[in-house]
Amino acid sequence: MTRRVAIVTGAGRGIGKGIARGLASQGIHVVINDIDEKLADQTSREIGEWTSTYVSDVSDYGAVSQMVADVVDRFGTIDIVVNNAGISPKKEGKKIPLHEMDAREWQQVMEVNLNGAFHLIRSAAPFMIQQQFGRIVNISSIAAKSYISVSGGHYAATKAGLIGLTKAAAGELAPYGITVNALAPGRIETEMMAEAGMGANQQILSQIASGKFGKPEDIAQAVEFLASEKASYITGAVLNIDGGWVMA
Repeated sequence: MTRRVAIVTGAGRGIGKGIARGLASQGIHVVINDIDEKLADQTSREIGEWTSTYVSDVSDYGAVSQMVADVVDRFGTIDIVVNNAGISPKKEGKKIPLHEMDAREWQQVMEVNLNGAFHLIRSAAPFMIQQQFGRIVNISSIAAKSYISVSGGHYAATKAGLIGLTKAAAGELAPYGITVNALAPGRIETEMMAEAGMGANQQILSQIASGKFGKPEDIAQAVEFLASEKASYITGAVLNIDGGWVMA
């Protein structure tokens, strides 16, 4: 049996790194994509077997298209894509209100968080259609479903858009054996979470029913399931992974 091949964007750290590690543990070859070559290489070394790296900017459609073509040329297939790359700019550790936000910053977040996901889906889907198999997992956020005080409006908007993109792609690609699903993580212990500061995080912790923050492995395990044969009848779904924070 041919080994499955996955591309995980933004896999140099945080949730993406956890996802890459989880998929590799299942014997899937993971292409670790990140804009930061040093982080990508470090993640690949830490995980070891079943990984390679590809440095590119997901906001650049040409670069993403070339990445997918190179992966298919090297491995003969592209079976799984995980759209995880995302940014959430802050000012002195705090979100920037919409009425103070620079339009260029809004556009930058759109380009990375939402357009980046479209770029990878657009580039990978034709190969998946040809092989009549594919698994696409988009990492959205609980901020797409409810107002989160530490999340900027641009971040929330892109993550909500990602849910819409998930459902549209799921409907269009289902006839070709391709599933498209989204995860909506809550507060996950990553570098991005730490940027909000201890005070804000402690306030959020008091609102989480389970009384604890999540870990990258919690997201990785859900991705592993959605990327497997066991999830072949699940598409267009959005799964909250938030410890009972929002419940919506």
